[in-house]
Amino acid sequence: MAKSTPRYLCAACGASFAKWSGRCEACGEWNSIAEDPVELRPGPAAKATPGRAVGFVPLAGSAAPPPRIRTGIAELDRVLGGGLVAASAVLVGGDPGIGKSTLLLQVAAAMAEAGQEVLYISGEESIDQIRLRAARLGVPAAPLRLAAAVNLRDIAAALETTPAALVVIDSIQTMWLDSIDSAPGTVTQVRAASFELIRLAKSRGFALVLVGHVTKEGALAGPRVVEHMVDAVLYFEGDRGHQFRILRGVKNRFGATDEIGVFEMTDRGLAEVANPSALFLAERRGNIAGSAVFAGLEGTRPVLLEVQALLAPNPGGAPRRSVIGWDGGRLSMLLAVLETRCGLRLGASDVYLNVAGGLRVGEPAADLAVAAALVSAVTDQPTSPGMVYFGEVGLSGEVRQVAQAEARLKEAAKLGFDAACLPRRVARGARALAAPSGLRLDEIGHLSDLVARFAAKAGAA
Repeated sequence: MAKSTPRYLCAACGASFAKWSGRCEACGEWNSIAEDPVELRPGPAAKATPGRAVGFVPLAGSAAPPPRIRTGIAELDRVLGGGLVAASAVLVGGDPGIGKSTLLLQVAAAMAEAGQEVLYISGEESIDQIRLRAARLGVPAAPLRLAAAVNLRDIAAALETTPAALVVIDSIQTMWLDSIDSAPGTVTQVRAASFELIRLAKSRGFALVLVGHVTKEGALAGPRVVEHMVDAVLYFEGDRGHQFRILRGVKNRFGATDEIGVFEMTDRGLAEVANPSALFLAERRGNIAGSAVFAGLEGTRPVLLEVQALLAPNPGGAPRRSVIGWDGGRLSMLLAVLETRCGLRLGASDVYLNVAGGLRVGEPAADLAVAAALVSAVTDQPTSPGMVYFGEVGLSGEVRQVAQAEARLKEAAKLGFDAACLPRRVARGARALAAPSGLRLDEIGHLSDLVARFAAKAGAA
C-alpha cells in the first residue's frame, strides 16, 4: 500500500508546505506550521463508484430573486443589498473592540423583536456577559435565544432541531470539532467548522452570520477558503479612538460590492448615520489653506469628505511623506506631477495628508481634491468654501473623467455647495451633465489650470 504524503499548514495564513519548517515563508510567522490531520485525498485502496448523471437546464428561466429578511438596521441592509437572504452565510471581520459583537447583538435583538426566531451562540463570552451588553444597549428583554458553547457537534445537534431565521456564531475561531486533532482557531478547525455550519444553513434554510478575527495585517484570520465558501464578506473598519465605524462589503453574491454603511459609536451602542457627508463635514472650517472637499463615491453612495494637506519646511535630510486615509504611492505620484508638469517646488518640504473622518479613500477620483489641497497649502490660499472637487490626474497632468459625476453633484447640491471643479468633457458627442439647479460647474483640462487659479488669487492678495 502506498504511503500517504503528509501535508503541513500554517495556522496564521493557511499556506501549505510539503515539509515542516520553523518559519512560514508566506507570512513570516514563527512556529505556526503543523501537520494537517485531515486527509482530503482518497486513499489508493478507495473503490471508485459510478456517479449519477448531472441534469442540465436551459440558461433562460423564471427564477424569482431571493427574498430578503430585514435586519431592522438600515445601514446594514444597504451593505447586504437589501437585507439578509435565507440559507446564506455572511462573514463579518474587524479589529478587536471595533464593535462587531455590539452590532450583531443589536441586529439579533431587532430581528427578534420583529417576530423572527434568532439564535445567538457565543464561544467567547458567557451568558451573563451577553446580558450585561444587552442591558447597556437597551435591549435586555429582546426575545432572542442565547447559548454559550464551543463544541460544534453539540451546536449542530441543536440547530438540526431548532427552527431559526438567523443564527449568529461569535466567533468562528472559537468553534471546536472533536473529530479533528488540533486546537480551536487553527486553519483546519476553522475550515471544518465553517463548512459544517454553512452546510447546516443551506439545508435548514436559516441565515448564518459568522464573526471572524483579523490578523495584525488587517486580513481575516484563518484559511482564505472560508471567504470563498460564504456568500458575503463584510469588514468593520474604524479607529477605536474615533466615534465613526464603517461597515464595508468586499464580497456579496446578492448585492453590490464596496457598499458601505456608516455608524457612530455611542454609550448606547452603534447608531446609524443616515447622512454621513454632513457628519464628515460637521467640523470643517472653509477659510483654512490646505483643505478641499472631495465628492467621492463608496459603492453606490456618494459621500463628501474633507481632504487636508499641510506642508512644513524640512531643514535637511529626506523629506517626510505622511498619509492617513489615502494611498501613499499615489500621493508621491501626484507630488511628482505637480513638480514636473506645473512647476511647483515641493521636494524640500514635509508633506502631511489626512482624510478627515476616518474613512479610507481608494478611488482615483480623489486626485483633483488632493491636488487642490496641496496647491492651496503651497500658495497659502484657501479653496472656495462652496466648491467640491473630483477627477483623476494622469502622469502628464491631464484631468480625466470619473464615473457617476451626476450622483456626486447631486450630493454636493444637497449639502449646500454652489460650485464643483471637475474634468473637462473632451469626447465628441459627450452628453452634457445634468447639474442641479444653482450648482456652477468649473471644468478644467490640466492640473496647471488649477495651479494658475491659486497663483492668481495669491497675486491679487
